[in-house]
Amino acid sequence: MDWFEPVRAYCERTGGEVWAEPVNALSNAAFLIAAAAGARRAARTAPPDRAGLALSGLVAVVGIGSFLFHTLAVFWSMLADVIPIALFIDAYLALALRRYLRLPLVAVVSMTAAFALFGLCLTPVLERLTGLDVAGVSNGSIDYLPALVALFGMAAATIGRPEERITGTGRRLAGIGVLFLVSLTARTLDRSVCTILPTGTHALWHLLNAAVLYALVATAIRHRQTVG
Repeated sequence: MDWFEPVRAYCERTGGEVWAEPVNALSNAAFLIAAAAGARRAARTAPPDRAGLALSGLVAVVGIGSFLFHTLAVFWSMLADVIPIALFIDAYLALALRRYLRLPLVAVVSMTAAFALFGLCLTPVLERLTGLDVAGVSNGSIDYLPALVALFGMAAATIGRPEERITGTGRRLAGIGVLFLVSLTARTLDRSVCTILPTGTHALWHLLNAAVLYALVATAIRHRQTVG
């Protein structure tokens, strides 16, 4: 394993220079703004929402990791990008299972672990079954399919709960799911639009996804404030 192997994954990068992806790199500021807004909202609750603060911290780490990847563009910085995203997805699922569905801790841990394993296995299994380079065709966006399915699934499960009339959490999650689908489309199309848009659409993924992450954190905080 070469930790410093160059990674050329996005339309904007045409060379190995640190600032070969200025738009992609600088657009990560959106994650830091989202993190600050989420942390401020979590800290203003009484008592402060510690889960909301932790998730906001993860959003900041996502932004930093992504910035490192879009400047250094080597293998280890790619891991600094993708690992915090995976941690946020798994952490939010665990929180949602506990806070929205009120599942016991054993069920939360087992379901979150099963989801993480499913996410790790999905791409290689699909590629073996289809014989296609699924990751290449989707520009790596296939890795986010479990998160999209989980988001809409959680929305459906939450909408059916008695407190939905008061909290509106399920409807909010469904709306966030639609926004996430749009952001995922922008990520997928990045390489396809290089000829007409040299900067690609990956920066749009950053901006929209920052909004998605903030909305998820804000929804969790609001739900706690509403139902306790």
